[in-house]
This record gives sequence, structure tokens and C-alpha cells, in this order.
Amino acid sequence: MPAGVSWPRYLKMLGACVLSMFAGAEVVHRYYRPDLSVPDIPPKPGELKTELLGLKARERHKSN
Repeated sequence: MPAGVSWPRYLKMLGACVLSMFAGAEVVHRYYRPDLSVPDIPPKPGELKTELLGLKARERHKSN
């Protein structure tokens, strides 16, 4: 018996945890609405909005 509880109680808690995790992921996914489209032409480095802001500064600093 895991953690000293009976198997039926353990499986109920496991099921509740898994359902809660899936529900939370669904809520976050619907709130942030990620862009899952794949572009035909890959963007050039620095064109992505998701890149770190410090990346462009480091590249400019290296070229100087």
C-alpha cells in the first residue's frame, strides 16, 4: 500500500490529482492562447517576439 493508505483511496487521490492537473493546463492554455502555427519560412535570428531582449544587445555588442 503506497504511503500507508488503501489502494482504492490511493487510486481516487491519484485520479483527482491527474484530473486537476489536466484542468489547470487547459485553463492556462485557453488563457494565454499560444500561437501553434508553423511559418513556411523560418524567421531570421532576432525576429521572434519570444527571444530574450538581451540577445539582441549581446549581438550588437559583439559586432562593435
